[in-house]
Amino acid sequence: MNKSKELLHKIQSKTASWSDFSSFLTLEEPELEPFFLHAQEITRQNFNNILKIYNPTNRFPAISITGNKCALKCEHCNEKYLKGMKSLITNSDLESFLMKHSRNEGIGALISGGCELDGSVPLINYLDTIKEVKNKTNLIINTHTGLLNKETAQKLADAKVDIISFDINLDEEIIENIYHLDKSVNDYKQAIELLKEHKLNIVPHICIGLYYGKIHKELESIRFIKESDINPSLIVIIALIPPKNSKVEFERPKAIDIAKIIALIRFVFPYTEISLGCMRPRGNIKIMLEKYAIKSGITRIELPSKDTLKWLKRSNPDVTFQFFSACCAIPSNFENFAKSKDSDIKRYLSI
Repeated sequence: MNKSKELLHKIQSKTASWSDFSSFLTLEEPELEPFFLHAQEITRQNFNNILKIYNPTNRFPAISITGNKCALKCEHCNEKYLKGMKSLITNSDLESFLMKHSRNEGIGALISGGCELDGSVPLINYLDTIKEVKNKTNLIINTHTGLLNKETAQKLADAKVDIISFDINLDEEIIENIYHLDKSVNDYKQAIELLKEHKLNIVPHICIGLYYGKIHKELESIRFIKESDINPSLIVIIALIPPKNSKVEFERPKAIDIAKIIALIRFVFPYTEISLGCMRPRGNIKIMLEKYAIKSGITRIELPSKDTLKWLKRSNPDVTFQFFSACCAIPSNFENFAKSKDSDIKRYLSI
């Protein structure tokens, strides 16, 4: 039995070690097909033959409570993503918008923003407002917290925030040189412990390729999620989009490397949903990346190409598509509330 077949046997028999998973990430593309088939088998066995498609539209907007400002100016973002969010920097504006949003058939919102120098998003200043909105509406509230303290965790719990989208990163070099943070891996671990202590719904996000576009310590993040007993119902995968104006040189992550990480997550978390989130490379890699993600075990995808869905329907005619007008990080118990209307998904109706 060669090395690849032996590794596949260990994964199939659930005897693979973390060292084995590390070896899996070194395999060449021609060796990967049987591993992807196994990932698909696990996915269909535990989640049926369904692909969930998320198309937030204006029914689930992304809001920045810091406008387009971030103290860190991380190398991979440098405030770029904030510019695409709706800026609501006062409590009165946030409350007014969300209440109107609820009356106009809004489903929810992502509340995010730039970070302070300590790596936190200054949500604490808005959590009384968010609590008031949660008490008066059915809106699903997803938050990016960044690093946080005990007071913020307590107020997030008091506000009954539905989702904590938390970027898991255990790479000291990324923390220092990409995030520009004077923090350590332990600070990230302590933040997760605080969220767990307050029984908040953590949806781990793993950004593939933050280490200059290459796989580096994503395996450590996966291992941490497993060993910290977060027991997530969902893990969101995003991938570096190489910035154009960074002082640091980034390459674009390879679609096959992203697929390896997704398959590895499927092997480690057979009963956890996996979503390919909205932050990922587009251009000529877009469709190939989406196909690889489906082959390697995702159950959800945000804003896929129509061509990808047509390919999937041809190769798997029995597949069922379910459409939601929401962020791909919502818990499954909100799916009935978040179902898309035909007017939300016109681009997909001809598939």
